[in-house]
Amino acid sequence: MNEQNTPIEKIVIIGSGPAGWTAAIYAARANLSPVVYEGIPKQNPSLVLPGGQLMLTTEVDNFPGYPEGVEGPQLMNDIKKQALRFETRIKSLDVDTCDFTQRPFTLNVSDGSVVKAHCVIIATGATANWIGLDNEMRLARSGGGVSACAVCDGALPVFRDQPLAIVGGGDSAMEEASYLTKFASKVYVIHRRDEFRASKIMAQRVLDNPKCVPVWNSVVTDVLGEDKISGLQLKDTKTGEESTLDVKGLFVAIGHTPATKFLDPEQILLDDKGYIQMPVPHQSMTSIEGVFVAGDCADSLYRQAITAAGMGCKSAIDAERWLADQGIH
Repeated sequence: MNEQNTPIEKIVIIGSGPAGWTAAIYAARANLSPVVYEGIPKQNPSLVLPGGQLMLTTEVDNFPGYPEGVEGPQLMNDIKKQALRFETRIKSLDVDTCDFTQRPFTLNVSDGSVVKAHCVIIATGATANWIGLDNEMRLARSGGGVSACAVCDGALPVFRDQPLAIVGGGDSAMEEASYLTKFASKVYVIHRRDEFRASKIMAQRVLDNPKCVPVWNSVVTDVLGEDKISGLQLKDTKTGEESTLDVKGLFVAIGHTPATKFLDPEQILLDDKGYIQMPVPHQSMTSIEGVFVAGDCADSLYRQAITAAGMGCKSAIDAERWLADQGIH
């Protein structure tokens, strides 16, 4: 199709996690006829699926409306079905690049097509940084006791009164280690150096907790277990000596990477880690008028399904009001 004849969408939503689908529900109910680019499955190095991090989560007990809990993929499918009920259109494609220099905006899609849009909501999420071990990823996908979110999964019955391990040395790792002590019999905090890089107050909180046991100068070289994790293979970073550690759960807390590499940082304001910035507090507008953001690609603090969904709601309402101000209904 000739680019000059490309129809202009009122609103395009990039991403298909809780933020993207919630934005679609609100935008569709506002008669904005949204189209969602839900993405293509990819492995690099961890599995990234349409639907986001919840597609790798077996049990979700903290999303309102599911008193008995719900499987992560089922939750995402339910929200997607709700968006489809209001005639949201879905494209199982990636948006490769965006040109926000003039309106309508131009989006270049992975199938070679070009999309024009008056308004864009970016809801591409963030991926957890994993160690990269084969058995780590297999057990994370199967619900075998490996997780990248202690706040999401640490309270599950399978982890209660069990020895658990967490890998990491930053503030997030310290926070998650402290959280796990509410449920675990013991929490081993594995770090490749001989001191944590977290802030002193966060590190001291962990060091002072009798349930926390630091494992210094160590890296995880293998995750042991078939159906469930049974332990870890460790290697001393100074001596090269190998050892095993018996644990019933592994929580990886070595950071997240926002899925924003397809954006031009000269066009849209990002922070030094790649998270999209929101110049107006409590609102979803980005540094570009007409471009809004929702979910973990802008949230490095909470990273929960419910907060992402809430941001999706806000982004759609903000987008609807902005379009109305432009005379687009």
